[in-house]
Amino acid sequence: MLIHTPKSEYDIVVVGAGMVGASFAHLLRAEPACASLSMLVVEAVLPASTEQPSFDARSTALSFGSRKIFEKMGVWQDIAESATAIEKIQVSDKGHFGSVWLDCAEHKQQALGYVMENSRLGRVLNPLLMEAEGIDYLAPAKIHSARPRQSCMQLQIDAQGEQLEVSANLVVLADGGRSPICADLGITQKRKDYEQQALIANVAFSRPHEHVAYERFTEQGPLAILPLADYEQQHRGALVWTLRAENVSEVTSLDEQELLAELNNQFGQRLGKITQIGQRFTYPLSLSVATEQVRPHLVLLGNVAHTLHPVAGQGLNLALRAAESLVQQIRKGKARGEAPGEMSVLQAYQESRNEDQQVTIALTDSMIRMFSTNQLGPAFARKAGLLAVDLLPGIRKGFGRQAMGLHAW
Repeated sequence: MLIHTPKSEYDIVVVGAGMVGASFAHLLRAEPACASLSMLVVEAVLPASTEQPSFDARSTALSFGSRKIFEKMGVWQDIAESATAIEKIQVSDKGHFGSVWLDCAEHKQQALGYVMENSRLGRVLNPLLMEAEGIDYLAPAKIHSARPRQSCMQLQIDAQGEQLEVSANLVVLADGGRSPICADLGITQKRKDYEQQALIANVAFSRPHEHVAYERFTEQGPLAILPLADYEQQHRGALVWTLRAENVSEVTSLDEQELLAELNNQFGQRLGKITQIGQRFTYPLSLSVATEQVRPHLVLLGNVAHTLHPVAGQGLNLALRAAESLVQQIRKGKARGEAPGEMSVLQAYQESRNEDQQVTIALTDSMIRMFSTNQLGPAFARKAGLLAVDLLPGIRKGFGRQAMGLHAW
């Protein structure tokens, strides 16, 4: 529940109530064996509850595996009301014959994944945090410092001008890719600059999407359009368009009609004519992985632990699987009489995550290297790869399970 003055000691303090931090808190509270653990969630901004959806609402892709995680939290029914199902995915390569189709029917599931507007997801997760029994929610508040002690982490918190001191057996750091706490603790990031930027916007098109998501590889990089609910009788989708860094200013300087013409040229007529593009944003793309993801009494979750290229939409889904794994290791540790922040618990968590994290990062990174060039060798390899995925059911099903986030289940 929303509080103004926290206790001086907690078993677990979650820093950041974004999608990852809030999801971890809900997962922990939903685990009966962990109900006795005290928890504080610290968030810098008090969430707004009155924000209305618009044509330009930002969106996130959720895998089918993430749906299973939200079901564990007991919040999927609320999320499902605003989620748009992805029933099929088409993967194609501009300038090359053929494409790959993934279909949820082949996996005997209702959907391969879902697209959810971020504001709607926040309006499900955050009010529940502010009302939840057993969760102290402090906002707006900022962590000024985190200092390791023998049996805890000592946090200095500024809550609307009031200076507070709180100790935590475990600090779950989920405050984003530019975490000042991470930098203050000397935890560095291994970075790989893709020399690309993503242009994101919502678009309208003349044909209904029929719950199909499109991933199209162009000479500059992947171009994805994800299905969204119609808005004011317009068929709508979320665009993620990868551009080479040197071409960004040229593309963003185009007026709307010029930009639509170029977008239609790159994407083709799969959704008929793309008729409108909303507010545009660009951001640089890189791979970033923290050199340390656990320390005594500290664990990193979400973008502060790893930031991926948006190709295949794996970032948040990887983080949700990590949150679920952390809860399970805390549960197992508690059964052995171990506190959440002990290194035996955190090392077991890290070992449980290594394979999934390495496979997912390698998948997204290799896709960018292979599909962002027109050199003859990579072009031939990707053509052969798409053909193999399309023609061989075993490979296609494995690729589909990876996209659905079910390979670790």
